[in-house]
Amino acid sequence: MWPVLAAWLLLGLLVGPGAGDTCGDPPTAQSRSIPAPQLSDEELLSPHMPASLRCDACNAIAFQIEEQLRKAEGKVGKKALSESDYVEVLEKSCSQGWESYGVQELDGEKRLAGPGLPRQEPMSVMVTGGPWPGRLSKMCHSYVGEWGEAQLYGAHRRGPGALRELLCHGEKGACAGGKAGGPAPPKALQNEL
Repeated sequence: MWPVLAAWLLLGLLVGPGAGDTCGDPPTAQSRSIPAPQLSDEELLSPHMPASLRCDACNAIAFQIEEQLRKAEGKVGKKALSESDYVEVLEKSCSQGWESYGVQELDGEKRLAGPGLPRQEPMSVMVTGGPWPGRLSKMCHSYVGEWGEAQLYGAHRRGPGALRELLCHGEKGACAGGKAGGPAPPKALQNEL
């Protein structure tokens, strides 16, 4: 019995799967070529977030700060955090790695992609790493410096969307220059330097 089974397995390995298929050739897999976004010199080399991506970056930062504050509050039973606790959470939020963010080209437009951001295409190439984590961290720290920890935490405590509204959609916000996700006015982040 064993020699017959061994011969059957060996024959199966030599002939390969689908050898007994009498209906013709197996269907061929369709291939699709998806090019990586072509980045400009500013997008590749500047230490600052390009103006066209600042609104997306602001939304990513607001999302990450909200998530970190929500987790910290969950550990203390949804109570308000002490000043030292929320200052520490904000510092950690800005100092995180940011590696899950990058740039995708969607409908011919470059957009930042990652957690908390809309319109992510599953079949596209995302360019991560490089300058993006440092730019996001730098912007996050500039927001904390510009608004202050107490005001950011107060916005978070007012409810969902209040922090995003403060940072991104207010008069000086990165998304204040027209359609959401569009280019921000040139003066949107003067403190980013």
